[in-house]
Amino acid sequence: MSFATVINCMDGRTQLPVIEYLKGRFGVEYVDSITEPGPIRILAEQTNQRLLDSICVRLDISVDKHKSRAVAIVAHHDCTGNPLPKKEQLEQLNKAMGYVAEHYPEVTVLGLWVDDHWQVSEIS
Repeated sequence: MSFATVINCMDGRTQLPVIEYLKGRFGVEYVDSITEPGPIRILAEQTNQRLLDSICVRLDISVDKHKSRAVAIVAHHDCTGNPLPKKEQLEQLNKAMGYVAEHYPEVTVLGLWVDDHWQVSEIS
């Protein structure tokens, strides 16, 4: 079995497009999903320790037990949990990617943007 992991918004509109993208991108069978409303804000700001710890505990399980070697972090259009313009969300996404990469150096970390047509694109 092969796994990737996604830290995604709880918004159901983003789930399937992202899972399908990651399965194709990494050739994995399964995608572990960690969801929160506006998770990029939680990871970027690091001010809500309870939620940050919750995300990390779930990420630990995915990386340690499922041997996930890729983690995608998602920002998206029309996010109710983090209703910021795309430019600001992408700034948060970059900070979130840095946080995860620093704490999980053994995995590939990538950022994804889901647009208003629910299309997924990679952010470098």
